[in-house]
Amino acid sequence: MIFVIDDDEIMAECISRAVSPEKTKVFGNAIEAMSAIDEEMPKLIFLDILLDGPDGFTFLNELASYSDTSKIPIIIVSSIDISGKDLSSYGVVKIINKEKMTPAEIKSYVNEFAK
Repeated sequence: MIFVIDDDEIMAECISRAVSPEKTKVFGNAIEAMSAIDEEMPKLIFLDILLDGPDGFTFLNELASYSDTSKIPIIIVSSIDISGKDLSSYGVVKIINKEKMTPAEIKSYVNEFAK
């Protein structure tokens, strides 16, 4: 399963469709996603940084604090420019610009990182 965490429902749906709706679970906030991880460990997470409630950075810190969840590959999908940041210690394998990404790009990252 691949998690999509984005409070923009349209954006979350676009990512889910690009991956495959049957292979994704969509969450509007970090709290819902953390609760779901207790039940099912995702193979990959697409994460927006600017979320309602706890933001994406808080979510990254929470994941990094546990040995099992710290190994989940994370792709940050954001409209803010954080491309110069090294977030690999948080499991971030890619940072993509929300405004420029394509469905083909999303699929290629799923093939590369969701193992």
